[in-house]
Amino acid sequence: TGDEAKFREFADEIDATQARGATLRGLLRLREAPAPLAPDEVESAESIMRRFVGGAMSLGSLSPEAHEAIARAFNSVGSMSNGGEGGVNEERWGTDADCGTKQVASARFGVTAGYLRSARDIQIKLAQGAKPGEGGRLPAHKVDAFVARLRHARPGTTLISPPPHHDIYSIEDLAQLIYDLRCANPSARISVKLVSEAGVGTIAAGVAKAHADVVLISGWDGGTGAAPLSSVKHAGLPWELGLAEAQQTLVKNGLRGRVKLQVDGQLRTGRDIVIAAILGAEEFGFGSPLLVSLGCVQDRRCHCDTCPAGIATQRPCLREKFAGKPEHVVNFLRLLAEDTRRRLAAAGLHSLDEAVGRTDLLEPAETRSDAALWDLSRLLAREEAHAENAEATKPHIRFTPGDNPYVFENYDRRELLPLLDSLREKQEPGKEESLRSSREIKNVDRTVGAELSGEIVARFGPEGLPEGALRVDFRGVAGQSFGAFLAPGVEFDLRGAANDFVGKGLSGGVIAITPPEVPSPASGVPSPKCDPGTCEPVNPSGFKPEDNVVAGNVVAYGATSGKIFLCGQAGERFAVRNSGATLVAEGIGDHGCEYMTGGVVAVLGPTGVNFGAGMTGGAAYVLDEAGDFDLRCNLDSIDLATLEPGSADEAELRALVEEHHARTGSPLAARILADWTAWRPGFVKVRPLPEVAE
Repeated sequence: TGDEAKFREFADEIDATQARGATLRGLLRLREAPAPLAPDEVESAESIMRRFVGGAMSLGSLSPEAHEAIARAFNSVGSMSNGGEGGVNEERWGTDADCGTKQVASARFGVTAGYLRSARDIQIKLAQGAKPGEGGRLPAHKVDAFVARLRHARPGTTLISPPPHHDIYSIEDLAQLIYDLRCANPSARISVKLVSEAGVGTIAAGVAKAHADVVLISGWDGGTGAAPLSSVKHAGLPWELGLAEAQQTLVKNGLRGRVKLQVDGQLRTGRDIVIAAILGAEEFGFGSPLLVSLGCVQDRRCHCDTCPAGIATQRPCLREKFAGKPEHVVNFLRLLAEDTRRRLAAAGLHSLDEAVGRTDLLEPAETRSDAALWDLSRLLAREEAHAENAEATKPHIRFTPGDNPYVFENYDRRELLPLLDSLREKQEPGKEESLRSSREIKNVDRTVGAELSGEIVARFGPEGLPEGALRVDFRGVAGQSFGAFLAPGVEFDLRGAANDFVGKGLSGGVIAITPPEVPSPASGVPSPKCDPGTCEPVNPSGFKPEDNVVAGNVVAYGATSGKIFLCGQAGERFAVRNSGATLVAEGIGDHGCEYMTGGVVAVLGPTGVNFGAGMTGGAAYVLDEAGDFDLRCNLDSIDLATLEPGSADEAELRALVEEHHARTGSPLAARILADWTAWRPGFVKVRPLPEVAE
């Protein structure tokens, strides 16, 4: 057809440009088979298109119209687009406009239990593609009310995705996050986005051992409207290097059979696809070519919100100019798939599966005058697995939905999901009842509440259960990620202590943790007011919870709504990227409220250094008994204010302390309330600077 002829002309021109030294793959020649196959002997274009996936381009970087057109295109061919870290509005969940891949950035933008449950593929963005280590950046002028709502932020604020140093210090931490996400949505596959760089093979091996399903190697080409130009042009390495290293390392260590390898970075022709497959890739991601097919004119001002094609903008007057359609993207994918079939036939390959890892089909291109200067032996090396690991060389994914022991043996399935079944049987219109249950918990019980929350939003919708519908009283020491993604209507009361990541991604639930030495409150529900006469501390053991740690690091990381009350201190990185939750603790470590965009925090005790760094929204009330809190703050981002008697701030803080006492029986809260006028002057309010917030 005419389109095929034009695409072949386009592809030949791209390949010729690469052969002149524009890319590493341009230095390679694809060997042709002595007897090429007939076109009908190669797998169909429809089959190949199902291996194509959309690259991560966020709703915010792109206009809603462009973002939705890409999603519809990939759904129509049986594949998945990637919503990027900005999320997808709930109205699109489960429709043909939904993005199958939901991204979880290292510091999550608005990730809720419902968001995770709507995904077919959950991608952990451990690295940022064309800008490794820097994180994405959405300029303030592109954050309108719609984008801000999706990201649980304030309109007109710059949104930065920090490096993954908050909850991923090691492969073990990554394994915990993978487990968290798998619990929240057992039917989704989990992928991890890495960037092409030296040593990425070792990281890919760790990711495979952490039980991920897909490893994405992202090359240095590309970049969207969320990236500064310096990041797009001067960061990362070619995907050919990272992909080859990952393939070789996985095979050498007997891990190749555990994961699929995916690659992206300016893949535009069938030759690109076949070479990527030969170097190890089984899936192929696209970003910029999709935008071009929708009408992008390469204006190179994506970050300015002035896109003349209505693609990389949030301005209504420019969005009206968008003329792209899903069919345009599908046409590009189909032409690319046909070009891929042509290349496979010439190489004597029946399918892309046959090409994976076959580096013997590539050789240095001797037509170049400087060919002798290039040593491509390491790029084309083919590792041989040991005999006992022969199966590992086969490129297949190990994960089968509904058959994952890491989920099916978890605490929620044993202890909590039966409660949900009982609760559902009781729920009749107008006759809602609450259910309360008691359970023992140990530190080996990880991610308690995540699968329960996923089931709740799957059955009842993102709004969850009515307030207080399900309460579980735990005794013991909780393992990591206690109450992760906890859904609305669920309350966890723990008498004991918890490890790291309490309330990660909190999505509307309530968590209270109290040391067992502290007597329980007289009432199991919060009292509307706490009269000083009833708030006298009762603590016959003399134990002071405010001097002891009751929860570990990274409490409420990425929380969007809900409440957490800690009768004691928490560790470092408390309330990082909190965007809507209410938190009370009696002391915290370093980096509290970092990158916070919403919500309210009260700290009734000491804090570590670097409080409030990158904070753009929300508020925090901190007890500054020593009068030196300003020395431990990041004053580049925040401002400190005193509490005026009778002010709304004072009322808000007191209400928090009252609820904290009612839910935990905190002796410290009781002392504060019993002598409020003496304690109140010691509190300061932390708020973002106006120029930061705007």
